[in-house]
Amino acid sequence: MTLTGNLFIAGQRRSSDERFQALDPSTDKAIPEPGFAIAEPADVDAACEAAEAAYAIYSNLPLEKRARFLEAMADEIDSLGDTLTERACAETGLPEARLTGERGRTVGQLRLFAQVVRDGAWQGVRIDNADPDRTPPKPDLRLRKVPLGPVAVFGASNFPLAFSIAGGDTASALAAGCPVVAKGHPAHPGTSELVAGAIMRAAEKTGVPTGMFSLLNGTSHELGTALVSDPRIQAVGFTGSRKGGEALMKVAAARKQPIPVYAEMSAINPVILLPSALESRGDALAQAYVGSVTMGAGQFCTNPGLVLAMQGEALENFAEAVGDAIHKAAPQVMLTHGIRQQFGAGKAELSAETNVTLLGEGVAPSNECQSSAAIFRTSAAEFMKNPSLGEENFGASSIIVECDDLDQLQSLLAGLEGQLTAALHMDEADYGMAGKLLPVLEKKAGRVIANGWPTGVEVSHSMVHGGPYPATSDPKSTSVGTLAIERFLRPVCYQDLPPELLPACLAGQGPDGAIRLIDGVWKI
Repeated sequence: MTLTGNLFIAGQRRSSDERFQALDPSTDKAIPEPGFAIAEPADVDAACEAAEAAYAIYSNLPLEKRARFLEAMADEIDSLGDTLTERACAETGLPEARLTGERGRTVGQLRLFAQVVRDGAWQGVRIDNADPDRTPPKPDLRLRKVPLGPVAVFGASNFPLAFSIAGGDTASALAAGCPVVAKGHPAHPGTSELVAGAIMRAAEKTGVPTGMFSLLNGTSHELGTALVSDPRIQAVGFTGSRKGGEALMKVAAARKQPIPVYAEMSAINPVILLPSALESRGDALAQAYVGSVTMGAGQFCTNPGLVLAMQGEALENFAEAVGDAIHKAAPQVMLTHGIRQQFGAGKAELSAETNVTLLGEGVAPSNECQSSAAIFRTSAAEFMKNPSLGEENFGASSIIVECDDLDQLQSLLAGLEGQLTAALHMDEADYGMAGKLLPVLEKKAGRVIANGWPTGVEVSHSMVHGGPYPATSDPKSTSVGTLAIERFLRPVCYQDLPPELLPACLAGQGPDGAIRLIDGVWKI
């Protein structure tokens, strides 16, 4: 499939005079091709206008048609096969196996959201029947959730498929009935174009309005600002840096009509090794820890950037095993030159910190386009008095913190910023201690893990990929799992409307089996 480098606006390809090149991160050189169009203000306006026009139609389509569209998207992306995988490999430096799995996750979540759409429970139907004999008379009240409107979605650098053009934000917004204007990440524009083409083919096959999706590309922050500022955009989905997420939040808050920004930004995901578990399986924990830190060059928002354990011989043995394992870790290509430079600077800053020790570093890079993993060690007292140690260094980097006792461990956890995850490694003998830690972990993280590592996020009904600020901008939401649809819906109450004017789901014509709250009782 030949790449054109053009934008997609409501099903139409559009070029521009100004273009940029995709780079191969393993060489930092341009990938030979014509280049990719940079969206101009007129393109942003056209995409948002098309999305607004499509909203009235797309949001009111029969649920079965919306579900079939999501499934057709999955089929079209799947059919790209090696073409998509090879392009994503070239633009990200990620291995083929990782991207094949990511493609499977991408199409899997689209198919899962199709099931959610058909079920209809996401509409949140509530019916309070009228009681004219009550004093005062009780009105007929019926509630459902409706889509917010056009959504701006920002592609992530570290997941060119699952968190990008057709990733979780796009899938959940389209499932909710919201058109999407996507800003492709400049690190993988060819991958984005291939996926956008698949979305357009799915729209044509299922007869949904083409204005429900557009792809804008560019390299400047101004493009994102213009998109979020457009009054037709009603919500934002973002996965990226804390700096980038906070900038978009400010733009959204400064609008005449402020809108929600669902930004997933920054976390170090504490992992706590409790005494009995550390004593009984310290070597195995060390190997698993290094494997989790170095997976994908550490370029995961759930990377375990902080390990906490109490002082003692078991911790010393664990640290020694970690040092041995990290020395064998091969250097890896990172997603972009900028990410690699920032990661290197972060390691240098940690190495220069007083009372912070470099426990071990991976095999030295063979060229300037690779980076090596690093694990550091410090005391809880030092960590708590130095806030910079709790900041994310995006990449294969982590800190082991030695705590004097349980009280100090609890104090350290209480002082952490919000996190995506928190993990406890424990044996049965540790349950009492774990029970004391759970209340603070629930306050700090969106997902609490037992005897596992945070890397790896299941796409399911119960998953929460979110957490208190700055892990995300909205701790009530998730960007992974079917609950993500809630971000792009709002409740509307209909009082005393004639049955002929009621939406189908409120007039008793909703999907069979969908749960409803009728006069205070849940019914199917």
